[in-house]
Amino acid sequence: MAKLINLIGKKFGKLIVIKKTDKNKWGNYYWLCKCDCGKEKIIRGNNLKSGVTKSCGCLNIEKIIERFTTHGQAKTKTYKSWADMIQRCTNPKHKRYKDYGSRGITVCKRWQNSFVDFLEDMGESPEGCSIDRINNNKGYKKSNCKWSTRKEQMRNKRSNHLETYNGKIQCIAEWSEEVGISYDTLWKRIFRYGWSIEKALTTPVQKRRRQKK
Repeated sequence: MAKLINLIGKKFGKLIVIKKTDKNKWGNYYWLCKCDCGKEKIIRGNNLKSGVTKSCGCLNIEKIIERFTTHGQAKTKTYKSWADMIQRCTNPKHKRYKDYGSRGITVCKRWQNSFVDFLEDMGESPEGCSIDRINNNKGYKKSNCKWSTRKEQMRNKRSNHLETYNGKIQCIAEWSEEVGISYDTLWKRIFRYGWSIEKALTTPVQKRRRQKK
């Protein structure tokens, strides 16, 4: 067995090793480190020595922020999500203010004052996602937000009514997924055309015929 190298006092990137902690069942040693930013974190020794881990995580955030604030990249999707979130909650002239700000939906001070803090808490927006509140009656803050797809957000809409069919209760988005009919089609059938839930769910969608030239 290779002799354990004492890493205490050594510097790896932004991390300085404070003390050795426990090892796992595979024999990998972990070390308590302090980052230049002040945070402490327990890190696997091999990750320190190989250069895989160079900070508590703040270095990755710094790199992301640099990409967002140079070469005009402040117009990226994540930045736009942050800016639009604040506008619809604070600007009465915003087209969606009535659904947010006028309902008492607010943005926490940490996020209102800093895109950097928002980015640190939420990370970059995944492809096909936008910012979503877990509890739709509460405001925007780290504990109540996540990145969600459009389908996931449909399930969370306050306007997404529950419908009962054959003793089963689901929101329209869930019925849409189960029967294979689009959310928009089901919504129109039920609320625009006044169809019963049974008719809306069981009537096949007619394919449009192509006109012969």
